Amino acid sequence: MKYWLIKSEPSTWSWDNHWKKKNRTEPWDGVRNHTAKNNLMAMKIGDRAFFYHSVKEKQIVGIVEVVKESYPDKTDKTGKFVAVDFKAIEPIKNPVTLDQIKQTPALASMVLVKQSRLSVQPVTATEWKTILKMAGH
Repeated sequence: MKYWLIKSEPSTWSWDNHWKKKNRTEPWDGVRNHTAKNNLMAMKIGDRAFFYHSVKEKQIVGIVEVVKESYPDKTDKTGKFVAVDFKAIEPIKNPVTLDQIKQTPALASMVLVKQSRLSVQPVTATEWKTILKMAGH
């Protein structure tokens, strides 16, 4: 299993929106960055991702799981980009903020710290465990 972080502006698509969907499952579409696209294409069924609210909140708020691997993004008229279906698994007990992540030495090399604008990014197993501990899981 690999781990990831996916980012969304809560005003566009929030954790609550995802949690309320039928079967708590929804396509993750609209990604228009090639590095993020490659990350989506690398995802496999069963991989887990942190759901991160960007812009104002800047915090990890939930955990999702890949339930359908990459396929053509129906919102992309160019045919270059892909979508992945995620199922909401559970909310984060204590949301973990970007500031908390930046203040944690074990997370200093995290992509979220180094390339904060990337909307779909890998997370190492050690980073995953560290954040879960910070979140009270």
